[in-house]
Amino acid sequence: MRLELRVCQHCYEGEHENEHKTAVTRDLVACAEVIKEYKDELGFDDVHIRMVTEEDDDGRPAALPAVAATIQNEQVAVSDTQLITMGEHGYMMVYPNPQDALYVLSGNIDEITKVTNADVVPELSEQGAEILAEKAGGADDEAGEEA
Repeated sequence: MRLELRVCQHCYEGEHENEHKTAVTRDLVACAEVIKEYKDELGFDDVHIRMVTEEDDDGRPAALPAVAATIQNEQVAVSDTQLITMGEHGYMMVYPNPQDALYVLSGNIDEITKVTNADVVPELSEQGAEILAEKAGGADDEAGEEA
């Protein structure tokens, strides 16, 4: 399995003056760094973290050849924050929503914790913790509806 996280460097550094986005971006990177450190325990082949800038940067991939984009004002706009995963059979999943990316990364950290019996969970921002609590609550609700 391979993983690539692309985040806006300006959001990560707090230059866009959006505290929520900065906090979540930093949470994404913190989670990806833990996964990168423990990639062998999870059986990952590669974990890449790429900081994307607006200056002379088209958001091209560092490792996985997939890019999330939208149409804005009749032009293609590449998402500056996205998580791309590739499974062992070559299937790629692209998560352009930071909340979804954080949920996926946190699931991998849960697996590391189970495999290593160590507490490797990074300290998340209040915003990141709220996102995961909401996602976990939604997952429980959906599971309850299926039963």
